[in-house]
Amino acid sequence: MNDSLVYLPQSGDWVCASCDGPLSPTDTAVTYLEGGFTITVLACPKCGLSLLPEYVAVGKMLEVEQLLEDK
Repeated sequence: MNDSLVYLPQSGDWVCASCDGPLSPTDTAVTYLEGGFTITVLACPKCGLSLLPEYVAVGKMLEVEQLLEDK
């Protein structure tokens, strides 16, 4: 389990799927139910669309979701 709150792709030059601008590391607020925290992910500075790596979406986020629902 990675304790760091920085989730960036390991490689690649990523561009926004919406406006084709380059993505850059950005602090992003994540909320679920009554919980919230900030993580760093790639996001488009122009339109705000964020890239959440698959390992975070189906791994870490699922763990947090289950922890919050068990409370």
